Amino acid sequence: MKRSLIVACSTLVTGLLLNSASDVAYAAGDLTKQEPVHFTVELSNQAGEKKFSPSTLQFETGTLTVLNIHNKGEKSYYFGSNGLADSVYTRKVVVLGSASETPLAEIYGPVRRVEVYPGQTVQWWFVPIRTGNFNDLVSRQSETEAGMKGTVKIN
Repeated sequence: MKRSLIVACSTLVTGLLLNSASDVAYAAGDLTKQEPVHFTVELSNQAGEKKFSPSTLQFETGTLTVLNIHNKGEKSYYFGSNGLADSVYTRKVVVLGSASETPLAEIYGPVRRVEVYPGQTVQWWFVPIRTGNFNDLVSRQSETEAGMKGTVKIN
């Protein structure tokens, strides 16, 4: 009797597992099917002011986001936030060509900071997975001291 109960339970569990594997369903929040939300931040400007514009970046958890990091200045600048990097799942970073905006390269894996050359744009594709307010958006030390800093807010 004990053996037949074990066999019956084992058969039931196996049947449930096989049945659920064949009936694949997507959750309402399936991130692979989302249209991305686009957001642009500019590094410096034509006047050469060392600043992020806007200086406060706000994102929503669970939302596929494309952050266009555009350098309007005449020299290269860094864009980095450890708080942002630690709070998102990075899907990819796309390096765009200047004239045609044709992708030149895609980078996969965790991102800490990027350097963007004059007149160029980099796209950081990510999904925020943790909320927080981070006052650590910075460039190089000399640019940060000159006012190139900002805040990242994730709700």
